[in-house]
Amino acid sequence: MKKILCISLAALFSTSFAVAQAADNDAYKAAKDKAESDYKVAKDNCKSMKGNAEDVCKEEAKVAEARAILDATKQHQNTAKDVDKAQRKLADAEYDLAKERCDDMSGSAKSACKSDAKSSHKTALANAGTTSTTAAVAQNTREAGTNLANTTRDATADTRAAAREATADTRTAMSDTMITTKVKAEYAADPLVKAMDVHVETQKGIVMLSGFVPSKAEADKAIALARKIEGVQEVKSSLQIKK
Repeated sequence: MKKILCISLAALFSTSFAVAQAADNDAYKAAKDKAESDYKVAKDNCKSMKGNAEDVCKEEAKVAEARAILDATKQHQNTAKDVDKAQRKLADAEYDLAKERCDDMSGSAKSACKSDAKSSHKTALANAGTTSTTAAVAQNTREAGTNLANTTRDATADTRAAAREATADTRTAMSDTMITTKVKAEYAADPLVKAMDVHVETQKGIVMLSGFVPSKAEADKAIALARKIEGVQEVKSSLQIKK
């Protein structure tokens, strides 16, 4: 029964995890679809502009899309690999935007602008790797916490089971003691058996008789008296007839 219960609980936890994971995947897809849809609308709105302003507008829309997808990834996917990929796409989009803005400049100012953009892009990519490592550590920490919680829960369950078994054993021992006491009381009240040297011991409802009696009749009487006591499951006799 315990094994069946454990299997059922494991199946329930597994099903709950699968449902939660599916819900996260659906939420991520919905957020990603919205980001892509918003990008298309923003990009179309840029068509009313002219020259480099239109190009800058389109790159700004691309940055907004990349940032929205990164947020969705952190919220619903949050694996080191996925977060790193989304951060790199955002870094690339921001770099493209910075370069387009530099095109409005000329001469040394334009060169300095592009140099700064390139440096910022390099830093952003490096930070993406660091953040992904942090995400991996966080993920491992969460998994370790989950494993610890599971271990603690299992240990608690084992402790409770052991406590229940110990309580059951105590109750059984008390019941056995009570049976032994009642059997001895019956023997003491019976004029035929009370003078006999009969040893009584009870284990899990089984009464065991030993010792010496004058005849088979006395042995049968001792067995019969023990059998009528409430709670007795069986009577085993090793009584011997005195010669």
